[in-house]
Amino acid sequence: WGVLGGGWGGGGGGGGGRGAARPGPVFFGGGPPTLLPGELWVELLGAMRGVGVFDRAHEVTVEANPETVDGRLMRVLAEGGVNRVSIGAQTFDEGMLGALERWHRPASVGAAVGAVRGAGIENVNLDLIFAIPGQTMGMLEADLDALMGLEPEHVSCYGLTYEAGTALTKRVELGRVTPVGEGLEAEMYGRVIERLAGEGYEHYEVSSWARAGRRCAHNVGYWESCDWLGFGPSAASHVGGVRWKNVAHLGKYVGSVGGAPTTDHERLGAARRVGERLMLRLRVLEGVQRGWLEGNLGGGDGRWAEIERMCAVGLLEWVGGRLRLTERGLFVADSVLAELL
Repeated sequence: WGVLGGGWGGGGGGGGGRGAARPGPVFFGGGPPTLLPGELWVELLGAMRGVGVFDRAHEVTVEANPETVDGRLMRVLAEGGVNRVSIGAQTFDEGMLGALERWHRPASVGAAVGAVRGAGIENVNLDLIFAIPGQTMGMLEADLDALMGLEPEHVSCYGLTYEAGTALTKRVELGRVTPVGEGLEAEMYGRVIERLAGEGYEHYEVSSWARAGRRCAHNVGYWESCDWLGFGPSAASHVGGVRWKNVAHLGKYVGSVGGAPTTDHERLGAARRVGERLMLRLRVLEGVQRGWLEGNLGGGDGRWAEIERMCAVGLLEWVGGRLRLTERGLFVADSVLAELL
């Protein structure tokens, strides 16, 4: 789990003097954390409250797979201070769930949402994946119908990516699975944008949509290059331009004395830090203020030429003193942002 800092090392990864810690949003992710029994949640949340972690945490999110959600656990979480739950629906088509190697039943997503709301937690995110091998536009439309029927406050919707070393990627490499073509994937993304806009959701980041006032504060902190502290095996942290991870081995993590053993330490150079901030801030559809760019990119920085080129070909645009992705740029956002890193 992680705590996003509103004032760790200058609040925004800016370095400088280390002021008093002011924890912001708290996010429990991975595992999923809802595999943890209720009695351990009571102990964990109580301990965190006792040391002041929740004093300023206006958003406390727990990730959940649908089959791990029940009413009793959700009541424990709500009573402990959790006010947002993110559920990995992924798709409502049983065949597509099998292709993704997700083994919950589509009906369990609605049951999970009901359990969350029944416990008094009113802020629900649903994750949806599109461009699954074998998926058609009609199947995507059915997924969107099912998603809207559950009325989530927030939607995270991603095109399927093929991570190295996974079973699905191996099947692609062996020719047993054929990825969705780029043209169909773009058409699907366009339909997601159109449908969610029609349902009244704000498209505020490349893969994120929210009802009014329901943007994910935790993720917004990442895109604004804030600092965060991660707790638990494999959890990552970022403070003052320095990144590291806790070791993945549970036994080594639990058995450590004097602090968690860490690995993958990285201190970003000035140019890299600016590039990452630019890349992350451009993911948010509001874009980046010209003043920030002028203050952080020197006159000889080659990224100015790249920005001009992308504006000329219609991937970026200046609107109201901000640089942002165009509608066309959204469809190739990863490629655009990589060029500015």
